Amino acid sequence: MNKPEDTALQLASGIAAFEAKHFSRAMQLLSGLAENDSAEAQYRLAIMYQNGLGLVRNEQLAYKWMQRAAAQEHGLAQHGLGFMYMSGDCVEQDDARAVHWFEAGVTQGLEGAMVALAQMLEQGRGIERDPVRAQALYAKAGF
Repeated sequence: MNKPEDTALQLASGIAAFEAKHFSRAMQLLSGLAENDSAEAQYRLAIMYQNGLGLVRNEQLAYKWMQRAAAQEHGLAQHGLGFMYMSGDCVEQDDARAVHWFEAGVTQGLEGAMVALAQMLEQGRGIERDPVRAQALYAKAGF
């Protein structure tokens, strides 16, 4: 079993590799951490699988990892899962589920989730149309 400081170093190294676009190295460093429920590692794997970064795009694995990270209240993963549902990317399009995950991202204070939810509220997609709440979310997001 890895010591917490080893795990933290491995995660930091994996994120650094991801940010430097060394995706095969990032995959090596982050895969084991993702399997051990690191939400940040799961989120990074989801992005790599979703976009085919350093590997062949795999919608099933992208969804699996995004969902697992979102379920652990990882804000960016919640936002990412909302977009998957909104656009039908990696999963069947479902506006109501998109709204659910954007709402979760809003509770995390994510401006992108606020804007996405505001757009859905304006259009009445997956939720009852509410232009007043939409405007409040845009304002809160700085628009």
